Amino acid sequence: MEVYLVGGAVRDELLGRKIKERDYVVVGATPEQLLQQGFVQVGKDFPVFLHPKTKEEYALARTERKQGQGYTGFTCEFSADVTLEDDLRRRDLTVNAIAKAEDGSLIDPYNGKLDLDNRILRHVSDAFSEDPLRILRVARFAARYHYLGFTIADETKALLKKMVAQGELKTLTPERIWLECEKSLSDGAFAEFLQTLYCLDALPSISNALASTWTPDIYERLNARYEYANNQNVSEPSLLFCQATSDLCRDSIITLATSIRVPNDVRDMALYLQQHLATLNNEQLNSNELLALCNQLDLWRRPERLSALLKAAEIANCGPLKRQHTLVSATEAARKVSPQQFIAQGIKGADIKTALDQARLDMFTQYLNN
Repeated sequence: MEVYLVGGAVRDELLGRKIKERDYVVVGATPEQLLQQGFVQVGKDFPVFLHPKTKEEYALARTERKQGQGYTGFTCEFSADVTLEDDLRRRDLTVNAIAKAEDGSLIDPYNGKLDLDNRILRHVSDAFSEDPLRILRVARFAARYHYLGFTIADETKALLKKMVAQGELKTLTPERIWLECEKSLSDGAFAEFLQTLYCLDALPSISNALASTWTPDIYERLNARYEYANNQNVSEPSLLFCQATSDLCRDSIITLATSIRVPNDVRDMALYLQQHLATLNNEQLNSNELLALCNQLDLWRRPERLSALLKAAEIANCGPLKRQHTLVSATEAARKVSPQQFIAQGIKGADIKTALDQARLDMFTQYLNN
């Protein structure tokens, strides 16, 4: 039984990047042998096991055979006779098909190290085209490593475009598409991810509205926003995703959110930023506009919504709002206005809300006019 470190851990180690997780492949073993050593199998029919102490993943060397449509239509075949080279051949890119032995030596049958040195993302074999998810994965890798100068090999780009033209992305579930988007957001390279998809003619599969409005200026603007967010250590998907949708109309955002199952909080922030960014940037912001904004956000019970929106607007502007301090002070003061003071005055029913709105309006006027 031989154990090798594989995939992203080897790739990132060779690139000098921080390793987030380690995956291992086990050659010459059976499930029974790993179970006897205390490993815990993940699932019933998939040969992946968790180490009894480290909980890291150890997978039996395996091959995959396409049987159905989409990224789930694979039959997994594994046995003690499957070689390391067989296992590496099923992987997507040569840079992900490098293994490291326990003595530190590299096993690199598909020249992944050479492609790493040359900053090339190249598919391992023709089996690459059997999995439509790889369109999004390659776009994500191209985006993540763009700052290092990585590009997609011409033959791989041609294959990806062919897969897109054949409608392969339509076989992916909306949830899976969102997961890849979320991973790219986490990488801090979402503008590059969208740009890569655009160049592969794949962006309409994410959003027709994004694809139809995509321009070099929007790409550069988003790059600046994500660079600012990275420098601010912003990682919340809701604050990052809305940057890409701020120029879309409300209906397009709702369509996009529905089509790829965007989480509700992410969708809502996209809608808030689209609707209120111009208002927040207006140096002549008046108290009525601010009250309407705060009522929509339900500031009085959900103050965190405004805080998040102000941060999203800051990222969109690549700097704090000109009146940010005033906005924060005014809304904090308005939140202290209590309905109890009007109830104590004998005000009842709907008149309480009217009195509340007027008191908050007066508070906003006081701050905004100073």
